[in-house]
Amino acid sequence: MRFTLDSEQRLFAETVRDLLSGADVCGAARAWGRGDHAPGRALWRALADAGVFALAVPEEHGGAGVRPVELVAALIEVGRHGVPGPVVETLAAAQVLGDPKALAGIADGSLAATLALPPLVPYALDADAADLVLTVHGDALHRAEPAGGPHRSLDPARRLFSCSPAGEIASAESSPSATAAEFAALACAAQALGAGRRLLDATVAHVRTREQFGCPIGEFQAVQHRLADTLIELEFAGSLVYGAAVAHSGPDSARDASAAKAAASEAAYRAARTALQLHGAIGYTDEFDLSLWIRKARALHTAWGSPAHHRGRVMAALTGK
Repeated sequence: MRFTLDSEQRLFAETVRDLLSGADVCGAARAWGRGDHAPGRALWRALADAGVFALAVPEEHGGAGVRPVELVAALIEVGRHGVPGPVVETLAAAQVLGDPKALAGIADGSLAATLALPPLVPYALDADAADLVLTVHGDALHRAEPAGGPHRSLDPARRLFSCSPAGEIASAESSPSATAAEFAALACAAQALGAGRRLLDATVAHVRTREQFGCPIGEFQAVQHRLADTLIELEFAGSLVYGAAVAHSGPDSARDASAAKAAASEAAYRAARTALQLHGAIGYTDEFDLSLWIRKARALHTAWGSPAHHRGRVMAALTGK
């Protein structure tokens, strides 16, 4: 099967890309890591105005209907530009919430939600910034209360909080844990893919200008091979991510979402390692923007399930064990 975005889907992705390209996303991410959420929430509202969050909400609750392909296209751009905040968690929460008012708030961008899913996701991301903190306890959806300050994270813009159940609420799903985990895995895979593509683009640009022995290092065959391997892995992951989006809600959707998450996480991590190797020590520097994506790629590697976890789910689905 040959899959390509249609003209409307491409235009939507380009609209999100242009919106984020014109914003100071790096500044918002750094502010978010310091606990200043105002610039990040401004980005959030802009994404909502573009219709991104409405793509995860049914039409009867003010959304555009759940449209996974368009959502994946937007989330790749979210990852490519390093947008902070619980974007994936809000989209996953929209799949399990039964409250029409909350769903309408997610669609119009006035409500940001976060979701913990022990033991797979023990912490609630950005609970200090979210308007609604949720957790699944005993396969029932609960409101949650953050406990204490944020835990250390590989990515300073991903603030992790412990939380405890504070009362069961109505859920749209009889198995909110499985539904949220599957949707979040797909969304996180798209975000990781976007981060990996940004890392590769930045590294390709860098090797064209950095010189050793009187020529750009991009002319060295070993460097070209490393970049080619990274590109191939990202392209392979992209096919799986879009394939999982097309298969969403089908009989194999959980398997395909896991395959996409495993591949995209590994591809983004390879892109981060390649970027570090070819940039040298500057890649570690806090003031250098590339470090934001290097850290994010590592954090997304295990967010919503490690590659090993998702490969295990794929194997179980294939073998029936």
